[in-house]
Amino acid sequence: MSLTKKSSYHYDLPEELIAFEPNENRSGSRLMHLQKDSGAVSHHNFSDLVSFLHEGDVIVLNNTKVIPARLLGKKPTGAEVEVFLLNQIDTNKWECLVKPGRKLKPGAEVIFSENLSCKILDYADEGGRIVEFEWAGDFWQILENVGHMPLPPYIKREAVEQDKQTYQTVYAEKRGSVAAPTAGLHFTDELLSQLEQKGVEIVEVMLHVGLGTFRPVKEDDILNHKMHSEYCQISAKSAQKINTAKQEGRRIIAVGTTSTRTLESFAKDGLVESGAKWTEIFIYPGIKLQIIDGLITNFHMPESTLMMLVSAFAGYENIMNAYKIAVKEKYRFFSYGDSMLIL
Repeated sequence: MSLTKKSSYHYDLPEELIAFEPNENRSGSRLMHLQKDSGAVSHHNFSDLVSFLHEGDVIVLNNTKVIPARLLGKKPTGAEVEVFLLNQIDTNKWECLVKPGRKLKPGAEVIFSENLSCKILDYADEGGRIVEFEWAGDFWQILENVGHMPLPPYIKREAVEQDKQTYQTVYAEKRGSVAAPTAGLHFTDELLSQLEQKGVEIVEVMLHVGLGTFRPVKEDDILNHKMHSEYCQISAKSAQKINTAKQEGRRIIAVGTTSTRTLESFAKDGLVESGAKWTEIFIYPGIKLQIIDGLITNFHMPESTLMMLVSAFAGYENIMNAYKIAVKEKYRFFSYGDSMLIL
């Protein structure tokens, strides 16, 4: 079996195992422990995480914050349209997705509320648009009031007000994501406090998660797949903490594939550099990860780049076997689903 074939990462997932709603209790989800060396699997609750970690371990969180990126508005004619924020270009210009595209050509205007409107300036990549906003007051507060949370496309329901809390990590800080770093959704302030009391060091990095995280791999040979570009950064302070731990032989455990991609994007000779950049890093079996010793991650879509990343870290056979067990044991899958600890 070729591990560069997209179909190698397929598994059968009954639809009833997809989590369309969040767990009532963040840390009440299930946790599968996958032993990286042996492939052995055991079943726990996420709140048991504390017992798997040691004093001196470093947990790396992605502190990005999901913005309510989905804006529903009307043209002056009354036609209903949607503008979806992707990347902020400057104070009032954004790269956006729009629909229906035929109604939103350059020059078109859209009104979202009495204090927020926009004008389409130009075309952008992959059917997008460059959009200029006008508003009265605080842009982010208006967005909070008017915008809708950008739930993953497979969740076939409208976002509700509660999603503004549940589709956001408790440590979210830096605005800019249009999808949540979902492995972090399981953490509560209480659980983070328990980890710190045990002597686990908590370090933050940042990667703004783009819509590309849900974009399917179209090429059958995954080596021909082009990753979406995402903005990430590691502060000098975080880099120093990670590097000190690496040099002292302490474990680095990434929370999520986004934290992993950030660490590996800044990796050089087994340590991390600080800085900010756009990354298109693609991690798949055959790529050796330099920084992480453990990974906390959700259960990902078949044939996705995220499946390829976890297979690169944990071993392809281990992951495919663990997923087979997760289906049999009726774990909940995807963004609002259960979790896996790979150590």
